[in-house]
Amino acid sequence: MPDGGASPRSAFEADLAACREALRGGSHTFFAASLILPRPVRGPASALYAFCRLADDAIDLADDPVAALAGLRERLDLAYAGNPLDTPADRAFAATVAHFAIPRELPEALLDGFAWDAEGRDYPDFESVCDYGARVAGAVGAMMALVMGVRAPDALARACELGIAMQLTNIARDVGEDARMGRLYLPADWMREVGLDPGAWLAAPAFDERLGRVVRRLLAAADELYARGTAGIARLPAGCRPAIRAAAALYAEIGREVARRGHDSVTGRAVVPPMRKVAVLGRSALAGRARTGLMSLPPVASARFLVEAVARTGFRPARTPVAWWQVEARTIRILELFERMAERDRLGATRP
Repeated sequence: MPDGGASPRSAFEADLAACREALRGGSHTFFAASLILPRPVRGPASALYAFCRLADDAIDLADDPVAALAGLRERLDLAYAGNPLDTPADRAFAATVAHFAIPRELPEALLDGFAWDAEGRDYPDFESVCDYGARVAGAVGAMMALVMGVRAPDALARACELGIAMQLTNIARDVGEDARMGRLYLPADWMREVGLDPGAWLAAPAFDERLGRVVRRLLAAADELYARGTAGIARLPAGCRPAIRAAAALYAEIGREVARRGHDSVTGRAVVPPMRKVAVLGRSALAGRARTGLMSLPPVASARFLVEAVARTGFRPARTPVAWWQVEARTIRILELFERMAERDRLGATRP
C-alpha cells in the first residue's frame, strides 16, 4: 500500500487513474474501448495490458532479445510465486493473475510470440500465422475474459478467436512497415500462389495487384474469425459487452480502411479518421445479435491450448486473499513506458 496508510480502495483508484492516462497515450483503440468497461474490470485489464506492453518494450529495446526474454520469464516466475519485482506493473500483474486464477500458460504464450519475433520466424502457411496470432493476441483475449469472470470453454474459445482476428487485421495493415523492419507475417504459400516469392519480395517490398490479393484474402479470413469471436460477446457480463463490441468494431474498421485503399498497406498505412471511429462506436452500440450456432464450434486449432490451460485450473479461485487492487499506486514508471511506446509507434519502429 502507499505510504501514509492509504486504504486499498484509494490505492486502487490512484492506480486506475494512472493506468487510464497511460492507455490514453499508449494505445488509442484500447483506451477508447476501456472507457466503457465497468470500473471493476477496467483496473485489472489495465494491469494486464501494462505488463504485456512492458514485455513488448523490453524485447524491442533490447540489444540481446534472447537475454531479454530470459529476464521476462524470470519476472513471470516471480509474479506467479507471489514475489514480483518491485515495480508497479509487476506488482499489479502478480495480484491480478492470483486473484483471477490466470494460468501461467497464457502470459507464457505471449512471451513465446515475442520470442518468435526475436528469432525472425517464417510463416509458411495460414495456420502458422494463426499460431502466432494466438500467442500475441489470443492469449490476451483469454486473460481479458478471465478478469471479466468468464471461464466457460466455449466463451474462452470465442475470446481467443477475436484476439486472433484483431492480430490478422494488424498484419494486413502493417505489411509495409513490417517489411521495412525485415518482418513478414503473410502466409508464404499464399504469396507463392499469386506468383510472389516471399524472400525476394521482402528484400524489395513493393505493392502490386498480386500482393493486394493476399491482403484481401487475409482480411476475409479475419472477418470469419470476427464472426466467431463476436458471437461470444453475449456470454460476457452485460456491463462488459459494449467495450468488447466496440474494440472489435474499431479493429474491423481498420481492415475496411485497408480495403478502401485497394488493399495497399505497403505504400501507406491505413488510419481510421476520428469521426469515422465515432460513427463505428455508435453503430457497435446498436449491433444486432451474432449468428446463431457459432458458440457450439470448437476453438480453432491454434487457440485450443489456451482454452485447455484454463480448464486445467479446475476453476479454482485465486490462491491469495489479497484483492487485485491492493497494489501500490506508484505508477509513474508505467506512464513513462507508455510514453516511450507511443513515440516509437509514431515512428513506425515497433511491432503492431
